[in-house]
Order: sequence, then structure tokens, then C-alpha cells
Amino acid sequence: MEYNPDQHSLKCPKCGHGMEEVTYGDVTIDRCSNCMGLWFDTGEADKLKARWMGDALDLGNPTEGKQWDKVADIACPRCGKDMEKTSDPKQKHIWYETCSEHGMFMDSGEFTDYKHETLLDRFRSLVKGGR
Repeated sequence: MEYNPDQHSLKCPKCGHGMEEVTYGDVTIDRCSNCMGLWFDTGEADKLKARWMGDALDLGNPTEGKQWDKVADIACPRCGKDMEKTSDPKQKHIWYETCSEHGMFMDSGEFTDYKHETLLDRFRSLVKGGR
């Protein structure tokens, strides 16, 4: 599916429902109207992570998000190519899907966890080191 900015009609890569644009400050992302997963175009997640209360757009239930996390083999909502399952380098327990050309998808609750890196997460990354 080719992205047309004049006809915004992204479909959720996990459940196939429509996604709506939601904005926090000057950052606009896409949120699924059903599973509440979040699509971030390249750079948007880091930009939102740096904002105070940037996780306000992550409204979904983390328990339901964990269920959707089991869905594998998803396609980028921008280009249709298979997305890669990626672990956050600092928080190894967070897994999200990435398209090297367009961005990343996080299930409901994952962005809140991603934004609030804890002291325990930092300690784990120091103890385990790089892989």
C-alpha cells in the first residue's frame, strides 16, 4: 500500500482496523481505533519520548497490548514490506516492529514502558552489556 498524504487511510498492521492521527504538541502519530497500537514515522517515537507527558497518547491497555504482541509477520502500513521484530537496546523486554524505511509500531502500553526507562532497566543494560 503506497502512502498518499492527501488520503490518510493507514490500516493497523496488527488488527487491520483504521488508524487515526493524534497529536501531542508538534508531534502527530497514528493510533489504531481498535487495538490502540501506535505507529511512529521515523524519528517520532524519540521526539515524543523526550517530551514531558509524551506518553499521554498511549491510551491502550498494556495487558491487551501483550496479546497483540504475539501477532507476528506484520507489514509496514506505509509500504507493505515485512516489518522486523526489534528489541529496545536499553530495555530488552520491550519488543516492537520496525520498517527501516518508514518507522515503527508499538502495541498499546509499550510506548509508556519505552518512555519511562527505569533505574532497573539501566542496571540490567549495564550488567548484561551489549549482545
